[in-house]
Amino acid sequence: MKIIVPMAGRGSRLRPHSLTVPKPLIPVAGKPIVHRLVSDIAKVLSEPIEEVAFILGDPAFFGEDVVASLKDLAEGLGAKASIYRQDEPLGTGHAIMSAKPSLSGPAVIAYADTLIRAEFNLDKDADSVIWVKQVDEPEAFGVVKLNETNEIVELVEKPEEFVSDLAVIGIYYFKNVGALKKELQYVLDNNVINGGEYQINDGIKRMMADGKKFVTGQVDEWMDCGNKKVTVETNQRMLGFLEKDGENMIAASVKKENANIIEPCFIGENVVLKNTTVGPFVSIGADTVIEDSTVKNSIIQSHTSIKNANLDNAMIGNHVKYNGNFETISIGDYSVLE
Repeated sequence: MKIIVPMAGRGSRLRPHSLTVPKPLIPVAGKPIVHRLVSDIAKVLSEPIEEVAFILGDPAFFGEDVVASLKDLAEGLGAKASIYRQDEPLGTGHAIMSAKPSLSGPAVIAYADTLIRAEFNLDKDADSVIWVKQVDEPEAFGVVKLNETNEIVELVEKPEEFVSDLAVIGIYYFKNVGALKKELQYVLDNNVINGGEYQINDGIKRMMADGKKFVTGQVDEWMDCGNKKVTVETNQRMLGFLEKDGENMIAASVKKENANIIEPCFIGENVVLKNTTVGPFVSIGADTVIEDSTVKNSIIQSHTSIKNANLDNAMIGNHVKYNGNFETISIGDYSVLE
């Protein structure tokens, strides 16, 4: 089994945090989004992972440090890491085809801006599984249309009239991803463009027209990391799941002085808390110092200094110096507010 991970976009909706760090590497509950996604998929698949192929963008942004972290991720799963570059942001189909040498055999394709909780039961009779989640406002999503035997017969983007309430979450299984490669090659060769880009959906639609069987897979939880608001919400939900799983999320090296931690929280190595209450639902990266503050429902990254703050629903980057009493904030890396 292979896992194919397109992650070439810079993540404009998560600025300022994605100005200096690729969005898939921004941590949620103490672990980068892409690391958590790939690890969780590998955990629920019943087959060993032989290769993880990552599709990256501009080397100036997705540099050697990013490549090294992704190789470590794949190797930690006992898999080979393959690194590809999408030179231009020409859509999901184009991104997948940037990894053409890896597009063979069974594979899961997963976009690195979402997190899930699920059990993956692969239908061995199907050519493909598209994971979906029931949503309240299907007109805001791409959805699947099913026939009387619950096979997928159509993909509909943001339907104005009701088609179904099963939203596509961006995770797919292909019994032979080479079939998708063939159809996406046709899409590229014949300049089939939707929304100004080459889309994976156009390759999938051609597979359906060729008689391939598509079915749905259901996830228990689908958590978006598209912007600051939903990323903080996803951090909250993930911390709750990890607490139920019995994970220890507070490093032994945390130093407390007149400080209180209200769990669940993730608190990284060498964090210092002085005259401070942290939690619930707070993630704090390594080597951060928080003094004379109250912090809840927030993400604070590493090597950051927080003083005299009352934070709720906040997201603060790496190497930040923050001294003040604002509340709902979003501050990127290397900022200074005093």
